[in-house]
Amino acid sequence: MIKQESRAYFRALGAHVTKLRKSRGMTQAELARAVGVSQQCVFAWEIGDRRISVLVLAKLSKIFSTSVENIVGLSRPLRMQKGRLSPRCVRHAERLQALSKTQQRFIIRIIDVLEADPRRVVRYNRRKH
Repeated sequence: MIKQESRAYFRALGAHVTKLRKSRGMTQAELARAVGVSQQCVFAWEIGDRRISVLVLAKLSKIFSTSVENIVGLSRPLRMQKGRLSPRCVRHAERLQALSKTQQRFIIRIIDVLEADPRRVVRYNRRKH
C-alpha cells in the first residue's frame, strides 16, 4: 500500500508513463510485454496504485528512448527544450494522426529503429544524393 503523501507523486509518474506510451502508439499490453510484466501491472502503474521499481524505470527509459530522470520528472525531455516544432514536423504529425493505430505504430517503430541506429540515416542520405 502506498502512503497518502506518495500517492500524488505516483499518480503523476503514472500519467507521464501513460503519455510516453501513447506517444509511441503502444497499448498497455504491448508495453507490458516489452517490460516483462502483466497488463494489469502497467494499468496499476498508470493510475498510481503501484510503485515502479528502479529496474523497471531503466527498462522504460530504453523503450521510450529517454533518460530515467525524464521519466521520473527530474528533467525535461530534450525535444521540448529545443522549442516549437517546425511547420514541416507539424504537417508530418498531422499526417501521422490521420493514419490508423496500426499504421501509426508501424511508422513509429521505423522512427525508433532510425533513432536507435543513426548510421542508417547516413547510409540512406548517401544513396539519395
